[in-house]
Amino acid sequence: MTDRMQALQHTLHHEIPLTRAIGIKVTDVTHDAVTLTAPLENNLNHKATAFGGSLYSVAVLAGWSLIHSRLHELGLAAHIVIQESDIRYLQPVTQDIVATARIESEAGFEKFVRLFRKKGMARISLNAEIGGADGPAVRFQGRYVIHT
Repeated sequence: MTDRMQALQHTLHHEIPLTRAIGIKVTDVTHDAVTLTAPLENNLNHKATAFGGSLYSVAVLAGWSLIHSRLHELGLAAHIVIQESDIRYLQPVTQDIVATARIESEAGFEKFVRLFRKKGMARISLNAEIGGADGPAVRFQGRYVIHT
């Protein structure tokens, strides 16, 4: 695990206690994407598939983690909150949960950072996807707000 991944893992487990309960692990951090995993056994529903609330949590936290990681990379500190979201459950998840959030537009992210530096607040939309046995199982879009 890289230092960047360890730092993000520590932040998640200490600032958002739910991440410990559902077993979230940081499995990849790059400049434009973050992947989080959570074991199915901690997140089962009554049908022996992943609980919808857990799927939502891992997806929203993948986006939160991506913003946190990029801001940290830039030496910026901000409060990050989810403002609005849309989630589509396309098929049951029968294996460990793997969610990846990506920055789709570097120019859009740079505009987001410029606005934050100027006004102390900014919004950005990010997408995350959770894979299933036969392709995408969950598609998530969230609008996040950062503020001082």
